Amino acid sequence: MALTPDDVVTKQFQHVRFKEGFDPEEVDDFLDEIVVEWRKTIAENEELKAKLEAYESGEKPAAAAPAAEPTPEAPVAAAPSADDAGASTSAGIIELAQRLHDEHVAEGIAQRDKLVSEAEATASRIVAEAEAKQREESARLEKERKALEGRITELRQFERDYRAQLRSYIEGQLRDLETSGSTSGSTPVSAIGL
Repeated sequence: MALTPDDVVTKQFQHVRFKEGFDPEEVDDFLDEIVVEWRKTIAENEELKAKLEAYESGEKPAAAAPAAEPTPEAPVAAAPSADDAGASTSAGIIELAQRLHDEHVAEGIAQRDKLVSEAEATASRIVAEAEAKQREESARLEKERKALEGRITELRQFERDYRAQLRSYIEGQLRDLETSGSTSGSTPVSAIGL
């Protein structure tokens, strides 16, 4: 947990029942957190001072410094005074902070570009897959449409043939009926025996 001065100022302790004051265990735990964070800060401060001294003296940083962090050679000043030392220390810290900032910005830009290119590649792949699937589906539907149109044409032809055969059959039956009616009409009713 990173402890800030505001955390120390705003810390609220539980009141203990049956006696005045705060819970001693809670206060001790909080003080232990402060000590841990303070020690981290002191160690970090010492490390930065060592880096700054190495930077100002033109030497390479100690083994504690990361190897990936290049340090440019600083010009060695000829016998700086006490005021110049404080100013150069501040300038060195600012320069170091600026360099770290620039490195982080460059890393961020590289990460952003990588993510954008990956997203574009993924989008292109998805679009290509969707287009291929759409073409396959269109081809399948077109084939199915042609098959249905062929079936409709067959059924229409069957209907025409069936109507023609039905008409021929009915017309044949009507002719037979007329023929049988005309032959039975010439025979007198008395001859039939009615």
